[in-house]
Amino acid sequence: MSRPEVVVVGAGVIGLSVALAAQARGLKVQVIDREGPAAGASAGNAGAFAFPDILPLASPRIIRQAPKWLLDPLGPLSIRPGYALRIAPWMLRFWRASWPAQVRASIVAQTAMMRRSQETLDPFLERAGLTGMLRREGQLQVYEGAREFRSSLPGWQAREAAGIAFRHLEGDEIAEYQPGLSPRFTHATFTPGWATIDDPKDYTLALAERFRADGGEIEIAQAQALIPGGLRTTAGDRMGLVVLAAGAFSHRLARTAGVRIPLETERGYNTTFPGGGFNLRMHITFGGHGFVISRLRSGLRVGGAVELGGLDLPPNYARAEAMLKKASAFLPGLDISGGRQWMGFRPSLPDTLPAIGPLPGRPDVICAFGHGHLGLTQSTGTADIVADLLTGQEPGIDIAPFSPARFTR
Repeated sequence: MSRPEVVVVGAGVIGLSVALAAQARGLKVQVIDREGPAAGASAGNAGAFAFPDILPLASPRIIRQAPKWLLDPLGPLSIRPGYALRIAPWMLRFWRASWPAQVRASIVAQTAMMRRSQETLDPFLERAGLTGMLRREGQLQVYEGAREFRSSLPGWQAREAAGIAFRHLEGDEIAEYQPGLSPRFTHATFTPGWATIDDPKDYTLALAERFRADGGEIEIAQAQALIPGGLRTTAGDRMGLVVLAAGAFSHRLARTAGVRIPLETERGYNTTFPGGGFNLRMHITFGGHGFVISRLRSGLRVGGAVELGGLDLPPNYARAEAMLKKASAFLPGLDISGGRQWMGFRPSLPDTLPAIGPLPGRPDVICAFGHGHLGLTQSTGTADIVADLLTGQEPGIDIAPFSPARFTR
């Protein structure tokens, strides 16, 4: 391959989607990754294109629930012992982002990003030859009792204002959508705009295969530092425009250019198992417990929750086991034997919005990281926006709310 015009750091779903979108605009692209395609969070997520999920994690509701959740080390939200002091500045930013005015602004920005991602998904899949991997089954959010359901209504009102379709269900109506749920779940909401991929790892590997087939190169090397006009790696310097899409490790590279971005790591756990013949019709979200169950080509996957613990502490797989135990109680008859556990790093910024746009002081470096739980969901929208920036075009949405410079002002 001749000298690339664009060097993408990261071979996850964001990096490879950007690489394909840039390639489709006629650019020569090289991808750099320390392990290769689908080695991180892109392999172990729940496989959802969660387009109705416009509500930020930083919100008054989460702030109210956090003290109760933090008392349970295996609950929906936990901070690893010894990490609390390190994450205190991030938590302060998170608290500020939960103020009502900031939440309203985040919903507006997230809604625009979701629309862009939804609009670009089908054309992207068609170009990549991967349309057959997508399933449009919808999603079921379930609630234990009327009180939990009522507390969710302001969020549904915000979605309704954004034009998102949904239907509230009660009692026997729930079984028409998903038989086999425990009767403890008395209310539910169905969102038809939710889609899933057959398997997120297979999908990301297929993106890599398509990128290579179209003349792209993926090099296994460690990105070490941003340098004038390019990137220093363990395989030598690579010159060209740089796209920083290294997920939870992106802030380390940004720091080599003198820019500090408050990127944290939501450590996510899951277990994938054959499922024992349980007929899971769609993605189910157990919001009060912070986890989901989804159907993949490889089986059923139970995972989620948020553990704030950075990149270096060892996994605590008791969290995966706790979610699996709850899933077996919530879906009586579910066979959870034969499972494979996994832990991955979700790159999370305190206001729940990704960093998309030029790195401050480095117009030749475009950021594309910090999507939290929504990397797969927003992958094609992010790729389209970054391709616009790389080719000097105006993005079709206001990207100011996603600017990496918002943390340096």
